[in-house]
Amino acid sequence: MKKLSAALLLLSTTAIAQPYDNTLTEEAIKKRLAPVGTVYLAGATPVEVVPSGPRSGEQVYQAACFACHGTGALGAPKTTDEWATRLTKGRDVLIDHAINGFNAMPPRGTCMDCSDEEITAAIDFMTAK
Repeated sequence: MKKLSAALLLLSTTAIAQPYDNTLTEEAIKKRLAPVGTVYLAGATPVEVVPSGPRSGEQVYQAACFACHGTGALGAPKTTDEWATRLTKGRDVLIDHAINGFNAMPPRGTCMDCSDEEITAAIDFMTAK
C-alpha cells in the first residue's frame, strides 16, 4: 500500500508541476512579465495605450518626489538654501545621486518607471525654484 501511495503522490506532483523558464534571455523575461489575462467588454472598442512621451520635471516631482522633497522628510532638500549647498557639488553629482541613490535617497527616488531624462528634468525643476 505504501508503494501505491508513493506512486500516486509522485504521479500527481508530476501532473501538476509546470516547467519554469528562469533564464535571463530577453524572450524568457518578456514571457514572465507578460500579463496573465485580458479583460473583454462586449461592444467596447479596443484602445491601445501609447505613452505620450517623457514626463516633465514638474510631473515627475508631483508624482514621485514631492512626498520627501515637498515635506523635507529624512532631510530631503526642499528650500532654495538647502538645494544651494548641494549644487556646490555639481549638477552631475545630483543626477548621479538621484539615479543611483545616496544616503536616505533611494535609487530613482522610488520612481522605478522614470527614465534618466525624467529624473534629470525633476532635478532641474526642483533646483530652479
